[in-house]
Amino acid sequence: MTRFIDTRALAALLAQVGVRRFMSELSVTMRDDYRRWHEFDKSARLAAHSDVGVIELMPISDASQYAFKYVNGHPSNGRYELPTVMAFGALADVETGYPTLLSELTLATGVRTAVASALAASVLARPDSATMGMIGCGAQSEFQAIAFESLLGVRRVRLYDIDAAAVAKLRRNLERHTDLVVEVVDSARAAAEGVDILTTATADKALATIVDTSMLSNGLHINAVGGDCPGKTELAAGVLEASSVFVEFEPQTRIEGDIQQMPGSFAVTELWQVLTGAHPGRVSDSEITVFDSVGFALEDYSMLRQVGHYAESLDIGERIHLVPNLDDNKNLYGLVDSALGERPARDAA
Repeated sequence: MTRFIDTRALAALLAQVGVRRFMSELSVTMRDDYRRWHEFDKSARLAAHSDVGVIELMPISDASQYAFKYVNGHPSNGRYELPTVMAFGALADVETGYPTLLSELTLATGVRTAVASALAASVLARPDSATMGMIGCGAQSEFQAIAFESLLGVRRVRLYDIDAAAVAKLRRNLERHTDLVVEVVDSARAAAEGVDILTTATADKALATIVDTSMLSNGLHINAVGGDCPGKTELAAGVLEASSVFVEFEPQTRIEGDIQQMPGSFAVTELWQVLTGAHPGRVSDSEITVFDSVGFALEDYSMLRQVGHYAESLDIGERIHLVPNLDDNKNLYGLVDSALGERPARDAA
């Protein structure tokens, strides 16, 4: 049978394990998976775009396990009282194709995106980074702040969003659940002023310029999370030109990331190269670095494996008949007979 983890079950799992412990362990798992980059069958995600959003399928596999995520991005979903991002995914055994795990991935995506951001910053930001500006205070923001506090030692955050309610929500949650010093500012420029790390996580599907070159400072690391589909950017082209740019999977980021606005000859480095030591990453304290993050299937693979591990060890979730378990594998119709009970099929009408 397949283990099924719904949103409540995953929330219970994170509460029982502890968000910080889960993030710390996921960071190790994700780093290890990135370091075996060449073992994976990889592809850019398949996307169905509309005028109001995008629906995507993100597959990946190694020799033993296959994973996929279904995810959408609809910035105007608030009018329907729905999240802008919703996701679910599965993990299957490569040898048999049997689905071992079916899980919600909306909450999980918030966790895995934050861990991926912090993992990248661990090799791209200055080691003494202590202050982070956050432009965009939506659903991803708490996870980003907690990951950077617990995994990188960030101690102070500066918040900005055009939505005052989102800022108030984030400030309230951070003051309740972290030891971060929280400051609210009145502009994106103020959020970037004097910080070590700048996280951008805006939602609008637009070719926006949230950060321009006048907001840059020596040694800044930009964690660009919000530009994640064609026609959606956050950084001015000049920011990219002034920075060393790092990506998850170049063929996908060329289409979806902030570098979509750059020529194909524009040089970037994939994160796995830094994590394996094939590329040095940051080379000086004055260098400006950008992690042009769009989210990659390997990160979901890592997340699904860790969710599956804890779900089994803590017996969280439920077992479901997602696919048939037959006494006679050639008698699929027998499932209908079993549902009919003793009645002959011709009498069921």
